[in-house]
Amino acid sequence: MLETSARLLRLLSLLQAHREWSGADLADRLGVTPRTVRRDVDRLRELGYPVNASPGTGGGYQLGAGAELPPLLLDDDEAVAVAVGLRTAAGQGIEGIGETSVRALAKLEQVLPSRLRRRVGALNAFTVPMLRDPQPSAVDPGVLTELANLCRDAERLRFEYSDHGGASSRRTVEPHRLVCSERRWYLVAWDLDRDDWRTFRVDRITPRPPHGPRFAPRTPPAEDLAAYVSRGVSTRAYASHAVVRLLVPKERAAERISPSAGVLEAEGPGSCLLHTGASSLDVMVIHVMMTGFEFEVLEPAELTEAIRTAHDRLARSLARAAEPGPRTADGAGRTPGTRSGSGAAS
Repeated sequence: MLETSARLLRLLSLLQAHREWSGADLADRLGVTPRTVRRDVDRLRELGYPVNASPGTGGGYQLGAGAELPPLLLDDDEAVAVAVGLRTAAGQGIEGIGETSVRALAKLEQVLPSRLRRRVGALNAFTVPMLRDPQPSAVDPGVLTELANLCRDAERLRFEYSDHGGASSRRTVEPHRLVCSERRWYLVAWDLDRDDWRTFRVDRITPRPPHGPRFAPRTPPAEDLAAYVSRGVSTRAYASHAVVRLLVPKERAAERISPSAGVLEAEGPGSCLLHTGASSLDVMVIHVMMTGFEFEVLEPAELTEAIRTAHDRLARSLARAAEPGPRTADGAGRTPGTRSGSGAAS
């Protein structure tokens, strides 16, 4: 009886970890016959687990969705990963997720073996999260789930959207994927009114059901949607664009440059390319300088001129700082105790 119970738990764990198993694969994993697998599946069904079976050579077993959440069977590393993920979920920009994560973590920690509880406790006790301030606008988890379902089911989405200036518009799109970057969530979708791909910040989306009808998914705008969104929020959204060669490896540059600040492209063992944008060339100069790396401007040529202008201004500032005496507004020196103008001091 004990052996059968252990096998049932192992079978349930396999079904939870894989979308579909053939009877032969399950039998091989469990070290039993396909007939025993069929009997064990029937036992799981009697216990309330909805195990679906499809006949034929291409068929198999799949754990379906039931009326209640079944207990999850996790190995040691999976249990630690879930516990740590719940602990850090409060900082992920989803409204209300912090309290929900704490409740789920409390339930998980109650059933963790002592050896795992010590591992999780040590990691949490000696880790200090460095959260950004101010926090970005939180995303309603209900909206996030609704968008994910529409992406999965390929159903059109109708929503009201507020742009960065606060102006609202009604949009109808074919949602494709959600992308999370630096605790902000973005929706990549085909905009039916503009007949093009667009990226929308999820915290600015207010769904306006009913949704639908279903649509045939289009070829996405890029294979790497994370890079596509990064390029959109860091480059295409700005008036001035630039390509700069940073004289450090891509891995080192990525330690300082976030996806929302630019897109990094590996070039060689000692350099990489930074594709970025800014509201003006003057701001771009500051942006590139603040990376802290040696660099070379590839384009546009106007950025090189803006850097030269900034260089001259800084040089004049340093020269004035080295000279004694107060300065006039135009930078000219003045001897203390005299007034500017043609007349002598009285």
